[in-house]
Amino acid sequence: MKKQHSQTRRYARQRARSLFVSVALMLLCLPANAAEVYQTSAEFVEEAFPDSKPLAKAVWITGDLKQSVERVLGHKYRDLRVRYWVSGERSAWILDEIGKVEPITLGVVVEDGHIEAVKVLTYRESRGWEIRFPFFMDQYRGARVDAETRLDRDIDGISGATLSVRAATKVARLALVLDRAVEDAGGTTQSKAP
Repeated sequence: MKKQHSQTRRYARQRARSLFVSVALMLLCLPANAAEVYQTSAEFVEEAFPDSKPLAKAVWITGDLKQSVERVLGHKYRDLRVRYWVSGERSAWILDEIGKVEPITLGVVVEDGHIEAVKVLTYRESRGWEIRFPFFMDQYRGARVDAETRLDRDIDGISGATLSVRAATKVARLALVLDRAVEDAGGTTQSKAP
């Protein structure tokens, strides 16, 4: 009887161990899609305009501008307008673009038609987070777009972060295109909807 009882107990321990290992392996296989917030939108805007309080405005995405935006992104753009902040010749844009499957939120500061800074504000993908470091983002400083909305320089990629690099480059180009549209319209694109 004691022998049978100890075998039953040993069998129960083995099953519990197997169950624990199975659950642990399942948890390790789950994607790490938790959003990593590196900087809030408010903090980004405050950092972009340390000496002044910027005006919040919006640019309507219609007509030729919509076509330009979709050409830059390579897909349809779902929003009707984009909010931005401006003070003098400096503007700040907070834009999202899909990395692999999740949106990456980036902040872009544009001054006099060129990029002053690009920062990852929120990263939601499981891979490619290395784009948030200055060694990568500093490549965009000083960049402009040409008439075909291409950057005036090549951006070096990061192995394993190709889709995140593409998303960041699209957002940088988009901010420059939007800034140019606002400048070309004399800053009046924030008026009522067409």
